[in-house]
Amino acid sequence: MHVFELRELLEQAAREEQRYLEFLRVPDLSVGLYQLAAGEADPQSPHQEDEVYYVISGRAQIQVGDEIRLVQAGSIVYVAAEVPHKFVNIEEDLQILVFFAPAETH
Repeated sequence: MHVFELRELLEQAAREEQRYLEFLRVPDLSVGLYQLAAGEADPQSPHQEDEVYYVISGRAQIQVGDEIRLVQAGSIVYVAAEVPHKFVNIEEDLQILVFFAPAETH
């Protein structure tokens, strides 16, 4: 079993000055903490894996393909592999859990 505390993950990401902190990796799944500041541009590009975002805090929009939706604390978004997507119009700092299946390739 692995147990993670959000507070500790946030502290580690801050210490290491990482926008994305992967904290779990097994063959069929990887999980990380992704953070974007208000007004910041999201630099990500499509992934080879299916992906689920869970917004812990913040407020923005997410563009998936041609569709744009509001996301905020509690939002859950599924993005299929290879589909272009990014967070846009980030109004409040975002903290997001990201789940990749299978584990994200680097």
